Amino acid sequence: MKKKNVISLIKYYVEKNDAGFRNEAYEIAKGFDASGDYQLSEYIMSLLSNVNTFVPQMSENTSPFFEKIEGKEEVLLLPDVITSDLLGVVNAIERHVGINKFLFQGAPGTGKTEAVKQVARILNREIFMVDFSAVIDSKLGQTQKNLSMLFKEINSFVQPNKVIVMFDEIDALALDRTNQNDLREMGRATSAMLKGFDRMNENVVLVATTNLYKYFDKALIRRFDSVIDFDRYTQEDLLTIAEKMLDQYLDKLKLANRDIRLFRKIMKLMPQIPYPGELKNLIKTSIAFSNPRDGMDYFRRLYYAVCNEKPEDLKKLQSQKFTVREIEILVGKSKSSVARELKEGVMNE
Repeated sequence: MKKKNVISLIKYYVEKNDAGFRNEAYEIAKGFDASGDYQLSEYIMSLLSNVNTFVPQMSENTSPFFEKIEGKEEVLLLPDVITSDLLGVVNAIERHVGINKFLFQGAPGTGKTEAVKQVARILNREIFMVDFSAVIDSKLGQTQKNLSMLFKEINSFVQPNKVIVMFDEIDALALDRTNQNDLREMGRATSAMLKGFDRMNENVVLVATTNLYKYFDKALIRRFDSVIDFDRYTQEDLLTIAEKMLDQYLDKLKLANRDIRLFRKIMKLMPQIPYPGELKNLIKTSIAFSNPRDGMDYFRRLYYAVCNEKPEDLKKLQSQKFTVREIEILVGKSKSSVARELKEGVMNE
């Protein structure tokens, strides 16, 4: 520990500059660690964290600008092309070369926010999501001041390499400043955010999400090291993801009746298979609301959710390329009964 460290500690203490005091103490701890005095380094860090684990200068309990959210434990279902990009993000962060700002853009339900949680889990970082309702203020100039305070807090993390700051739906502050329909106040706020990005501690990872990328301020886009496009699902990707979701929920509810071919046929009745966010709700509710005494009932509910009608018209089901056995499942009748009714229908035409 050098004399300047002692002087700085005293100075920050007298000035009641808690952020400066903690940062200086952290630098001292790093110095002891580098010199081989690991126990003293760990002791200082435990005093700073109170519980022997890192605690940011601000937390969800003390800062009005942040909400702490948990990482994601479940496997995230994404197309290979997006998964590859996310692994690239992880690799770039772990190399510690100053690549720390990322923008995830795509339609609602494409998995942007869930992807941030997965990245945090892989990197063993905690996520602090910016609460824009606390940042944006109707008073003239206050939003700019709040943004200044926000980035000051971001730069005051005790262990910045353990944090991901998430600007979820950053559209609230990122619209094009040259757009004549945009309020000048919000344009100034965007300018303030640009300055904050430029002065941000590069050890803190920042991930923003948006579904309004085409309206983004171009200067702000340039501040991000990489933009990951989540609008890259093919229909086959979505079918594969839907199958994996089906397996997950059937396992969770201990339902053994599975017929992937029938499931795919029902899903293909949709003109456009929805993105995972909507897909998840569609499959989950069909299974959850099904009759627990009838292991095939979820197929009927799924058909109803997809087609907005019950599977009762045998001729229509046949025209939709369902086999007699599959129609038997969908209408809840015996195979012989279905075959007989279809045959009678043909004879009556």
